[in-house]
Amino acid sequence: MQLGSHYRYRSLVSSWPRSRLFSNSYPSNSIAMSENDHCKTKKRSRQSLLSWSKQKPQDQQPKATGFQLSALLTDDEWKDSLQQEFQKDYFMSLQEFLVDEFLAQEIYPSKEHIFRAFNTTPLHQVKAVIIGQDPYHQPGQAMGLSFSVPQGIKVPSSLGNIYKEIKSDIPGYIVPKHGDLEGWAKQGVLLLNAVLTVRHDKAASHSKQGWEEFTNEAIRQLSQKRTGIVFLLWGKYAQEKVKLIDCSKHHVLQAAHPSGLSAHRGFFGCKHFSKANEILLSEGKEIIRW
Repeated sequence: MQLGSHYRYRSLVSSWPRSRLFSNSYPSNSIAMSENDHCKTKKRSRQSLLSWSKQKPQDQQPKATGFQLSALLTDDEWKDSLQQEFQKDYFMSLQEFLVDEFLAQEIYPSKEHIFRAFNTTPLHQVKAVIIGQDPYHQPGQAMGLSFSVPQGIKVPSSLGNIYKEIKSDIPGYIVPKHGDLEGWAKQGVLLLNAVLTVRHDKAASHSKQGWEEFTNEAIRQLSQKRTGIVFLLWGKYAQEKVKLIDCSKHHVLQAAHPSGLSAHRGFFGCKHFSKANEILLSEGKEIIRW
């Protein structure tokens, strides 16, 4: 560089505003940036920062809440037998109703346990059926099997009365310290509620939404495809299901409901548990270890 040019360069640089000399916003291939361009860059930077600050963290993004009800029925036998129900209007309406209910309310049991009775007791293994009305409606109670509660949950009064009747009916019976009846289900006792879901603290809140049609068809399928099943119908609600059963092929035992209000009106002393085992023996089937 010539000497004159050197002095002219130093003079030019010394005349720039100090903010330009120390700004980090200039491109590396440019000595200076116009004030207008500099302001635009700062504006874009502020907009980007504001946009970033409004974004939700990944774990706070909205999550999909819908579910496919029919996909929760995983036993192949039951799924094949009830497949036609999934396409009917009532079942589609039930699906929509439950999606909304699970979004807005506390619903029992959890989704994965809605069809637990079917998934635990395949159609060809059913030896006896105990029909309830709808699931327990307090936290932690409902587990997808009628009258049953998970271990660690207080035994409800109806189940307590069932245990009392078994103890008086079957010599040597030891009353369990819990209310989990999954052991019965695995032996072939279909523990079926007519309505498979319920809203927290509101008994029968999901009745007349389509569940009754679905479970009625399940009973019809059992009656048509099997023989020698023992149906235990306790109380008027369960006894209405007798019209779905071919009594020339199956055995029906009826008594009062085991609730505290009605157990003394005919449930105690009914001896359904020993009678069921006698029938199973006569059918050449293994008894149930109640």
